[in-house]
Amino acid sequence: MAHDFAYGRTELEHLRNADAAFARLIDYYDSHGILPRRPVEDDPFVALVRAINDQLISLKAASSIWGRICAIAGDPPTPATLASLAPEALHSCGTTRKKAEYMCGIARMVVDGELDLDALRSAPDAEIERRLVALRGIGKWTAEMLLIHAFERADVISFGDAGIRRGMCMLYGLAPDELTQARFEELSAPYHPFSTVASIYLWQLSKEGPETVAELAARH
Repeated sequence: MAHDFAYGRTELEHLRNADAAFARLIDYYDSHGILPRRPVEDDPFVALVRAINDQLISLKAASSIWGRICAIAGDPPTPATLASLAPEALHSCGTTRKKAEYMCGIARMVVDGELDLDALRSAPDAEIERRLVALRGIGKWTAEMLLIHAFERADVISFGDAGIRRGMCMLYGLAPDELTQARFEELSAPYHPFSTVASIYLWQLSKEGPETVAELAARH
């Protein structure tokens, strides 16, 4: 089961007051009756293997592959079901051999009691990230996605996420090569401690066309 990431007036008012460009973005979506949303998965195992599946591929491809995985492993897949499958079964769904090995490996760790994702819920963000990136197949971006899409943490923005970078370039009128990590951190600094909501808005913006960018610029 999933629900929408919860946020409201407190987070939006902080972003409005912290950054003029972001205030225009919030006003733009308000004026169009749009409230950007992001799903949070109640089961952290599902969120984690979904994030592994989604690594470095388009949203359309990720959704298609995930649908085929669910067709053979259950919707949603359980640790026991995935652990019982050979990686080749997941590879046949369209994911890479490495990702198939990673997902099956994580499932076996959960089944064997080596990994207790529910126990991580109360840990600080940095500790969760530290423990996850020590596992095979999990890097910083995957850990950050779990923080957002399973643990609903308030202050996560990922330089490693192409959609967030695209949204930021659109918001601030930057070319992709201008958005270095240092520039990304400078621009996102005012978002804290509610940078996850900023991420949600930037993800939404990343899906928009040039007419949205033009209307935002006209609001300057």
